[in-house]
Amino acid sequence: MPQPDLILTPAGPTLAPRHPTHAHPGPHAPAAAYTPDGPAPAPTSARTTADSTPTRTADNTPTRPTAGPRGPYRRLFARPGVRAFTVGGLIARLPAGMLGVSAVIMIASVYGSYALAGAVTATGLAVGSVTAPLIARLVDRYGQARIAVPAAGYAFLGHLVLALCVYERAPAWALFATIAATATSPNTGGMSRARWAHLLRDDPDALHTANSFEQAADELCFMLGPVLAAVLCSALFPQAGTLVAAVLFLGGTLLFAAQRSTEPPVVPRTPAGSPLRAPGMVPLLAVFLATGAVFGSMEVVTLAYVDGPVAGPVLALQAAGSCAAGLLYGRARRTARLRTCLAAMAVLMALPLLAASTGSLLALAAGLLVAGMATAPTMVTGMGLVQRLTPPGRLNEGMTLAVTALLAGIATGSASGGWAADHAPFPSSGFLIPLTAAATALALASAFRVDRRRRKGTGTTIRYK
Repeated sequence: MPQPDLILTPAGPTLAPRHPTHAHPGPHAPAAAYTPDGPAPAPTSARTTADSTPTRTADNTPTRPTAGPRGPYRRLFARPGVRAFTVGGLIARLPAGMLGVSAVIMIASVYGSYALAGAVTATGLAVGSVTAPLIARLVDRYGQARIAVPAAGYAFLGHLVLALCVYERAPAWALFATIAATATSPNTGGMSRARWAHLLRDDPDALHTANSFEQAADELCFMLGPVLAAVLCSALFPQAGTLVAAVLFLGGTLLFAAQRSTEPPVVPRTPAGSPLRAPGMVPLLAVFLATGAVFGSMEVVTLAYVDGPVAGPVLALQAAGSCAAGLLYGRARRTARLRTCLAAMAVLMALPLLAASTGSLLALAAGLLVAGMATAPTMVTGMGLVQRLTPPGRLNEGMTLAVTALLAGIATGSASGGWAADHAPFPSSGFLIPLTAAATALALASAFRVDRRRRKGTGTTIRYK
């Protein structure tokens, strides 16, 4: 029987392996493990395995490393929980494009006056401009689900009463009183943007993409909402659009509020004060006010000019152009200056006026489509400024103030558009109002230089990009 070989180690003499390795390990290599069938493979570190490309499967087939989702929007919705609250937010926001058109068609068809219809809708928006910041402040203080659900329930009842008053042909003062009861609607778009701001607080590029998506979603709702409202009111009965919109609004809000995993935590009250005290916020809200007048006047003027079932689809083309522009803007790595966006809006708002002067419905549709392409970049840039100016813990209130300014502008534009539809000397004259409002927004932004602010503690001026 052969004698076993001995080798010297730092610990003393020991038996040599029966099956020696073919390669001599270096002085720092780990000792090989031996089995009855021979030496086992040397262990591989996690870094070596992760960095080795390509890896191989059990049958020696090379595989490629798994890549994350491509594209900014795919990466955005790959995050857990965002799809659920996005669906609920879209359902809750679709009535935003339906309620105004439904109210105008419902009241004008029963009472025979676009001026009354515009004044009633303007009243609801004006009251909402007062109540919306208060509701948003409660949302910041107590949480989204705790405040949004009862507020949406009250607004739902208000819309039902308004439809009943129109059905019974109640006096005009009853319409003004009941539409004021709908002003408790929570700002679902602002709450959705607050969720994105909380989830993406450390990723400004992804937050820009999220803000662009939110604006595109708003425009999608304003694109589909008027069409759905016009079809329902024309094909069924004048109150159908309002009733369907109220049901969608309440159901979507309940679904949105149920997604508690992505809800921003309640921030303890701080001495930061109202967002209105932030430097540059008031001039920016004045710009939002004038911009809202563009939207409100364009809606009523277009409905009165077309005056038929196709009015909704024609009006929706403006939102379609804005939706497409918003999605493209979200893929951009840089944002434009607000004054640049407003200048483009002022120029493009002349297209519907020129198209309406020709008397061609197709020309008006094309003009609205192109004019709408300036809307989303303007709103995304403006909302980005609001987010930067708003103190921490007051984000819902700050964005709701911006939406409130828009609503006040839409109310002013709706009333002006309704008056122009009844008293303008030519049918196309009403399109002068949105053009004038866009020029006013540009003048305000240029006068106050809203896309600049001063760095705290210095005299340096920072330009928002």
